[in-house]
Amino acid sequence: MPLSATARNAEGERPTGHYQRHRPEQTLLYRIVEQHYPVFVEYMAGQGRPLPDYVQREFEDYLRCGRLEYGFLRVRCDTCHAEHLVAFSCKRRG
Repeated sequence: MPLSATARNAEGERPTGHYQRHRPEQTLLYRIVEQHYPVFVEYMAGQGRPLPDYVQREFEDYLRCGRLEYGFLRVRCDTCHAEHLVAFSCKRRG
């Protein structure tokens, strides 16, 4: 995957060419939300105060973000022919 000459990582260095997929399902925040969000939704509904639709949408989008099972691209380097799966991101642009 040819990168522009200006591409740099967080430390300001040029990347080494090694891609490592982000795995959101392995983060502590993700596991907490995944485990407790459904219970919280039921609790609030039982109290007669359901979460607004936009809040539910945000949580559901967060739980789908970066997960291969919700969509991905297969990318291939023209130089070395290495292939990687890149999960769709939930980031909204514009």
